[in-house]
Amino acid sequence: MKTTAAVLRAVTDRRPYTESRPLSIEEVDLGAPRAGELLVRIAAAGVCHSDVSVVEEVGAGVRDVQAGDHVVLTFVPSCGICAECSSGRPALCTPAAAANGKGALLHGPPLLRDREGKPVNHHLGVSGFARHAVVARESAVVVPKDVPLPVAALFGCAVLTGAGAVLNTASVRPGQSVAVFGLGGVGLAAVMGAAMASAHPIIAIGCRHPFGHRGRVPGAAARRDGSGDGAAASVEDADALCSGVRGRGANADRVVHGIIGPAARHSALRVAVEGWAHARRPAAERADAAGEDQRGVRGACGGCCRAPGAFAHLNVKTGRHGRPR
Repeated sequence: MKTTAAVLRAVTDRRPYTESRPLSIEEVDLGAPRAGELLVRIAAAGVCHSDVSVVEEVGAGVRDVQAGDHVVLTFVPSCGICAECSSGRPALCTPAAAANGKGALLHGPPLLRDREGKPVNHHLGVSGFARHAVVARESAVVVPKDVPLPVAALFGCAVLTGAGAVLNTASVRPGQSVAVFGLGGVGLAAVMGAAMASAHPIIAIGCRHPFGHRGRVPGAAARRDGSGDGAAASVEDADALCSGVRGRGANADRVVHGIIGPAARHSALRVAVEGWAHARRPAAERADAAGEDQRGVRGACGGCCRAPGAFAHLNVKTGRHGRPR
């Protein structure tokens, strides 16, 4: 079938992009879904792999999804049988990572062709900047039809990663203090995840404008908007904000950050408990000494979701019935 897509023809940092035009809007050929795949019409797309679609056709062997279903697309599909999936780490699925790296799909090579018949790669198994896409069944999570599509789109990446980092990676328990650095989509989702976990207090620190959140942060007991080099105005400000809320020194039981600058990252490390909270070494030296510290620093790919589909579905239910306050 023919469809329209934004095709990345060049990688450049030359701005404004309206002049360098790394993306071009083109008509492309999209192959039919193969076994285990879905043809979807993209209804809403975010900038961080967050997409929601309406299913138009299902491939052979797909029995739990039908045409007309609303689905959230995730860039971390899970095959369910590789070593990573079998060990409870589906967000690190080996075949999915290999397919994403090649611009292919979990069940086969690219299905996109440009006007000259040349292959066009799929982006992380989603390719959401298009009117239609073919995706692996494992990349789609069915969601209730009464959830507004622009809202549901956020659950494909931002909520999955931010809330997942709090609930799965950090395993926040009721009554623990949580500091969140960076209040973009992932950071705000982390704040809401902390509220869902009954954390207290929750300190929300906006690190950079215009991305730092200036308004009310649902679930947060305190917040501070920063500027400049990405730190929360200064390291001392973040320390004081945390200690002022907790009342037992400049620390927090759990610290979560998204995409922030180096200075803000060092500030985040300083306000964590055990060791680094009281370290006074220079920032670069502290970073080099991370392995000597008692603190555990962990990444949260896809929110370390043990079952990405079920987790996204749970979050959509939360978004439909209420929100942390």
